[in-house]
Amino acid sequence: MILNFLYIDPGTGSMLFSLFIGIATAAVFGLRTLIVKLKFLFSRGKADETAQNDVIPYVIFSDHKRYWNVFGPLCDEFENRKIPLTYYTASQDDPVFSKDYKFVKAEYLGSGNKPFAKLNFLKADKVVATTPGLDVYQWKRSKDVNKYIHIPHSAGDLASYRMFGLDHYDAVLTTGQNQINFIRKIESLRPSIAKKELVAAGCTYLDQNQKRLSAAGSREPHTEPVVLIAPSWGKSAILSKFGDKLLTELSKTDFKVIVRPHPQSLTSEKELLDSLIKKFEGKNISWNFDNDNFDVLNESDIMITDFSDIILDYTFIFNKPVIYADTNFDTLPYDADWLDEPMWSLKILPEIGVKLEEKDFASISSLIKDTINNKGLKENRNKVKDEAWTQRGCAVKNIVDYLTK
Repeated sequence: MILNFLYIDPGTGSMLFSLFIGIATAAVFGLRTLIVKLKFLFSRGKADETAQNDVIPYVIFSDHKRYWNVFGPLCDEFENRKIPLTYYTASQDDPVFSKDYKFVKAEYLGSGNKPFAKLNFLKADKVVATTPGLDVYQWKRSKDVNKYIHIPHSAGDLASYRMFGLDHYDAVLTTGQNQINFIRKIESLRPSIAKKELVAAGCTYLDQNQKRLSAAGSREPHTEPVVLIAPSWGKSAILSKFGDKLLTELSKTDFKVIVRPHPQSLTSEKELLDSLIKKFEGKNISWNFDNDNFDVLNESDIMITDFSDIILDYTFIFNKPVIYADTNFDTLPYDADWLDEPMWSLKILPEIGVKLEEKDFASISSLIKDTINNKGLKENRNKVKDEAWTQRGCAVKNIVDYLTK
């Protein structure tokens, strides 16, 4: 009875944490103001140079190690230019710790809500992150940070961010014009938020993957197609809606099938994954959980997905065909719900891929082979690529130049 009384559900816990952070932030900054005034009084009005020296010039915050493909090239560039950079991460095994950097200082801030205990009181000039929801959830803007800069971790549709995900950033370094169009549209619908500085800087990890593919060279063709299932997560995604039925039909083919769940599924849909893994054990279906998706994308011949932005990685770098499932994406929790038109990522799907409906499951083998042999999709893929991925090969230089100008 006592335990039931003391239980706090996750939603209430998150709200209480945000409330606590708000009160703590006000108290800390109030105390700082008092200290500054006292120093000013006792120093007879002389400037306090030590306070300025405490400000970190450049900070990168990574909320998960999987974003190393975005931030790693930037860290390398800071190191090459011999410019000090502070790298905060929420992953204890972040790849940054395996690097022998001299100018990049890395620090693990803990997992869950722990990083925000430091970030919310940060003193820095520029803070860079892929994390949406600044000043909406637990991560609050620090009064001692001059500029918050968002770098998308995909060339895809920012409308799939949770509502208000980018509202409180000062700048966004986009991968292409599609993201700029969306942000300006949202700003017009929310006149209370300030207009952000938008720069089409390119995409660091796409640049790196293009180099990796060139270095890897061509691979031997497969006698039977290797099919990659790479869904997003949530109730609208493939595994939640069609996982059992789709995998059952694929298990009847001679294809090699690889399922690569979204990383969030490991947390939010673990029970579903466990049941599917158990059911199809010993079949022609394997599961991939690698932090880096390059090898599995390169190995496969075709991808089956839904609204996941991995479609763009696959088509832009590897120029391979996709089949997208009809999942009826629910826009309600996302910024997309504010739009009076379909999301960009959903509009371009019919141009670069073939739609999969539940009635097609029984003939999935023929659909896969026909799509692989469809030559008409390649030209459309190039058109979408030009819109979403600009400044190819120049992203690292553009971003570091912007930060240090």
